[in-house]
Amino acid sequence: MKVALNANDLRQMLRIATGSTLGFALSKLLNWPYGIFFTVYPMLLLGLVPMLNAHIVRQFILSGLVCAFSVLVIQGLFGFHPALMSLLTFALFAFLFLQMSKGVNFLFGAMSVVGLSIQLHFASYASTSGGLYSLIASNSLAIIISIATAYVMHWLFPDVTVRQLPPRPAKDAASIRHEVLLCATVATLSFMVFQILDLQDSVSAQAASILILFPLSWKAAGTAGWQRAVGTLIGCNLALAAQILLQTYSQILLFPIFILWILVFIFSRYHLLSGGAPGIGFGIITTFGILFGQSLAPNQDLIYSALYRFSSVSVAITVSLCAIYLIHRLLNHFSATRHHTYA
Repeated sequence: MKVALNANDLRQMLRIATGSTLGFALSKLLNWPYGIFFTVYPMLLLGLVPMLNAHIVRQFILSGLVCAFSVLVIQGLFGFHPALMSLLTFALFAFLFLQMSKGVNFLFGAMSVVGLSIQLHFASYASTSGGLYSLIASNSLAIIISIATAYVMHWLFPDVTVRQLPPRPAKDAASIRHEVLLCATVATLSFMVFQILDLQDSVSAQAASILILFPLSWKAAGTAGWQRAVGTLIGCNLALAAQILLQTYSQILLFPIFILWILVFIFSRYHLLSGGAPGIGFGIITTFGILFGQSLAPNQDLIYSALYRFSSVSVAITVSLCAIYLIHRLLNHFSATRHHTYA
C-alpha cells in the first residue's frame, strides 16, 4: 500500500470523479433508465485501468456486445427453461473467468462478468422497466458514453509521467482450471439463488457476490469480501449522510451532482493508495455509483436503499465466501485442479 499519491494518481482521481459524475448527470438530465450503468461504468473504466488505449477500448466494447448477445439468447430464448439457462450461464461465466485468469484480456472478462450478472438480473424483471430491449439499449448507450467520457477525461487530466504496467504473475494450468471452475460455479450459484428467491431489488448484493471473485482465489477472496463489506458500510453511511444533508434539495440535480463528485473524489484517493486494485476504496465509490445511479430520482430518496443495500450485501458476501471456501477445498482434492496457493 502506498503512503502518498503521486501526480499521476491525482489526475486519475479527477478522471474518476468527473467521469462518473458526468455519466450520472447525463442519465438524470435526459431521464434515461438504468442510471446505474451510466454512473458505474465510468468508475470501472477509469478506476480499474489507469490508462486508455485501443486494446482497452476494444475489450470494453466487446464486453458490451457479449453481454447484449448473451442476455438476448439466455434470457430471451431460454428464460422459461431454468436448467438450460443455468448451464448456459455457467459456460459463459467459465469463458469470461478464463480470460481474467490468463490476464491478457482481464478487463474484458471483468466488465463482462459484472455487466452480465447485472443485466441477467434486470432482464428477469424487464417487463417492469420497459422490456428487455430497453435494458440492452441502455447498456449499449452507457458503454458508448463511458468510452467517450474516458477519452475526454484523459484529455482534460492527462498523466504527468508514462505509466509502467506491472508484470503478470505466471500460473500453471491446474491453477487456471481451479480459478475458472471456482469462480464460474460461485457466480452461477449466485445467479440461481437470486432467481429462485425472486430478489428483484437486490442487484447490489448480487454484484457484490461477483466482485469478490475478482481476485480469483479463496485466500484473496476472503480479503476482498471483507474489504467489500467495509467499503459498502462506509459508502452507505456516507450516502445516508448526504441524503440527510440534502433533504428535499436532492430533487434539484445540481446538489446531488456536487455531492457525488466530492464523495467520489475523496474516496478514490483510498482506492489509489491501495494500488488501484478493487478494495475498500473501490467498494466505497462503487457504492456511491449504485445508490446515486439507481436509487436517487425525483420523489425518491436513497435512505431505504442504503439500509437495505448494506444488509443484503453483508448476507450475500457471507454466503458467497462460504461457497468459495467449500468449492476451493473440493477442487484442491484433485491434482488437475489444485491451486498453487494450496498448502
